Amino acid sequence: RYLHVVDLDGAQSGRQVNRECVRQLVNDSGLKVQLGGGVRDIETVIAWLEAGVQRLVIGSLAVTEPDTVMNWMHEFGADRFVLALDCRCDESAVPWLATHGWVRQSSVTLWDSIARYDEVGLRHVLCTDVSRDGAMSGPSLVLYREFRQRFPGLALQASGGVRNIGDLDSLRELGASAAITGRALLDGCISAQEISSFRQNA
Repeated sequence: RYLHVVDLDGAQSGRQVNRECVRQLVNDSGLKVQLGGGVRDIETVIAWLEAGVQRLVIGSLAVTEPDTVMNWMHEFGADRFVLALDCRCDESAVPWLATHGWVRQSSVTLWDSIARYDEVGLRHVLCTDVSRDGAMSGPSLVLYREFRQRFPGLALQASGGVRNIGDLDSLRELGASAAITGRALLDGCISAQEISSFRQNA
């Protein structure tokens, strides 16, 4: 079981100001931690791995500096990294990557980016349809289904739009290995008891 953690301070400052807090979380929770936010250089990668973080989530840098990220994958192992690829689908349902807090749209498609990393041993992708994130409109099942068809060997972490436990069931049925949900938990649309039952049936 993994706990998905976002270091918002790190995302803003580029520094590991919450390092000791995360280290304590790793030691006390008994959970494996997957962390994102502000991972922009090799010093930060090393610091978080030494703090006990199991996987690091790489966002915009994976799009803007792919060679750097691929070098990290080669040095530390591809399984230690999760590509967080945010996309926005056009009228033809082509998913174009969005970066820097979704403000900028890349000229690279989701599929092309994944294919490039797949050649160097990519294992995990956290995919967000930005039109669904926080909207409580349901996950982008069509997009994720195509992902699974194109890259059946990759572990898909689906993010955006989860409203209830039924959405988690739908994502599991199409083959997602994990789902990121925030607002549905905070708003009480998914209870702790439902999560417990869902995990037991996984």
